[in-house]
Amino acid sequence: MRKGRGGAPGGRGRPRRTPARPAARPPAAKGAAPVAPEEPRVFRLGAIPGATPGKWIDRWRERRAHVPLELVPLTVSGQRDALLAGEVDAALVRLPIDDADLHVIPLYTEEAVVVASADSALTAVEELEPQDLAGEVLIVPHDDVLGPIPLPGTQAPRFDAPETTADAIATVATGVGVVVVPMSLARLHHRRDVAHRPLRGAPTSTVALAWPVARDTPDVQTFVGIVRGRTAHSSRG
Repeated sequence: MRKGRGGAPGGRGRPRRTPARPAARPPAAKGAAPVAPEEPRVFRLGAIPGATPGKWIDRWRERRAHVPLELVPLTVSGQRDALLAGEVDAALVRLPIDDADLHVIPLYTEEAVVVASADSALTAVEELEPQDLAGEVLIVPHDDVLGPIPLPGTQAPRFDAPETTADAIATVATGVGVVVVPMSLARLHHRRDVAHRPLRGAPTSTVALAWPVARDTPDVQTFVGIVRGRTAHSSRG
């Protein structure tokens, strides 16, 4: 007996296969707007002399490779104006700073050091006391960031104050006078013909991260998170 179709013995044809239907796509949410790609942009980070943001920049490039970071040098006298004028998105600044319209997070504090010529008798000790500077010419450049330091017995120079800390240290290298600066500036402008020693009791200098209240963007918050040590998986970036 011959059996009919359906794949049984003697059948003429193979069993028909029902074609698989494509998986149904979930319906789009009503009123949902399409996600637009991110606009090309640059994150501009300002930095005053002596600031060292290298490790934070490296972490930024790991997390935000699609957003280039541009490092913008700033002067301490112009740091606030650069932020409020939109020249930078955030900046490493030196305190004090008028924080009206700014968010400010103190980061670290630097000790003050005395920079003297390499052959000065002041370099014979590891640390200096204010009285050790008696009789020395105290040079204060126009871009000084420490403010007046009471150092009885020091003398004012008989020449115009240098414009910059770099100029002041170059003058010190000739054997004329001393200059007191934060440690990072002594390192920034280091020369073979000068040396620096910590000065006990001198004012410290604090470096902070600042950004405008009006431009608290996701990129800014990502950088804030990096500085604060938050991981890429933290809820705030």
